[in-house]
Amino acid sequence: MNSFQNFLFGIYPYICLTVFLLGSLIRFDRDQYTWKSESSQLLRPGELRLGSNLFHVGILFLFFGHLIGILTPHAVYEPFISAGTKQLLAMVSGGVAGLAGIFGLTILLRRRLTDPRIRKNSKASDLVVLWMLWAQFALGLATIPLSAQHLDGSVMIKLAEWGQHIVTFRSGAAESLEGVGFIFKAHLFIGMSIFLLFPFTRLAHVWSGFASLTYLARPFQLVRSRRLTLPTGHNEPGRS
Repeated sequence: MNSFQNFLFGIYPYICLTVFLLGSLIRFDRDQYTWKSESSQLLRPGELRLGSNLFHVGILFLFFGHLIGILTPHAVYEPFISAGTKQLLAMVSGGVAGLAGIFGLTILLRRRLTDPRIRKNSKASDLVVLWMLWAQFALGLATIPLSAQHLDGSVMIKLAEWGQHIVTFRSGAAESLEGVGFIFKAHLFIGMSIFLLFPFTRLAHVWSGFASLTYLARPFQLVRSRRLTLPTGHNEPGRS
């Protein structure tokens, strides 16, 4: 069991990250025409706006919340907020975002399964990703009652130590999860597996969404009117 856990939480994360980064780069280089969200809005716009907005708001909040919460060392925020208070804040905000995300994802999943035209135009990877995301939301919400049983933040610190060991390539990442419950580990495993499948599904369009933020910093586009290149008097009214 120790060897299996070492593989899942010590080696498997690097496999997922390698496939995630290299797979995305190769797909962008070789199959740019498949780099899209493949929206089903033209097939049936009803319910899509509500479901898509709830899902995207929920998952983006949780993604950045997990990213900041896990990768920020405890010593950085300890002078301002205790581990227990941080955990309580994560439970409340994450619970609200998780409910919004899973409700929106349920709408999207129902559309794709029950509408004949959308189902016919769906790939197997679309359904796999939707079910995995739904399970990930459900597991995340299931961790809230468990976290409520230990409000000292001890488990949250263990999860953060695991993530920080992984991104800094330090050994002993799997050992950081000793004593962590099965639900938390299942949540980590499915999350890593989503990154593993990322380059082979429509999720690749997420890169474009983040890249669009560069438009905020790009120079203004200069647009010159064609009239500037016309001869003097060209636009003057003709004489009768």
